[in-house]
Amino acid sequence: MAEIWLGDSNGPMGDVGAFMDSELRVDRADLPGHIRQIEGDRVLIALIGAPASGKSHLAAELAATLGSAAVVPMDGFHRENDWLDAEGLRARKGAPETFDVEGLLTAVRTLRTGDQDLALPGFDRAADAVVPGAVAVPAAARVVLIEGNYLLLTRPLWRDLAPLFDLTIRIATPEATLRARLAARWSALPAAEAAARIEGNDLPNAQAIRAESRAADLVIRD
Repeated sequence: MAEIWLGDSNGPMGDVGAFMDSELRVDRADLPGHIRQIEGDRVLIALIGAPASGKSHLAAELAATLGSAAVVPMDGFHRENDWLDAEGLRARKGAPETFDVEGLLTAVRTLRTGDQDLALPGFDRAADAVVPGAVAVPAAARVVLIEGNYLLLTRPLWRDLAPLFDLTIRIATPEATLRARLAARWSALPAAEAAARIEGNDLPNAQAIRAESRAADLVIRD
């Protein structure tokens, strides 16, 4: 069964790809132990995976186990639909060019300091809309789990995120599993529209992650 990997052996800009010896394969149950070994008053963890790879579920699981942790979904930095319509990008919503990467960078840099309570944007999937201030990150949260597709992308601006993380974790998910989950995600849509979203956007985005991301520190199989 084929896996969707987040990189190849020779990424752009001289970055190594994800399918490399530098990624340590670990058991999911061992992740809290790896995170607890990191020193510092504020620890930023990046969770990376293809669409429907289970990033949100893993983030919630780790936050519950770690205790003093907050979760920040990258989805809160989707561009507004009016902006996407004006740019002709609504059908590609979820692709790298449809995110406010400048806003995300600013938020992650602010999160590094950990000296203030923050209210960051969230995303309502049912409403297909960003919700300002929906994600609370208390100053007391020692660990912040940031989950998203493109946190290790090597494109301009995106590549500035990687140095801000203390640990990066990639979820390797079989393509068949992704297809099944995406079909369930879009099951309320007409079949043709669902297929267009999966084949025309979600899976191409997974391939962009594969081709243009640097190696993570740890990788788990979903």
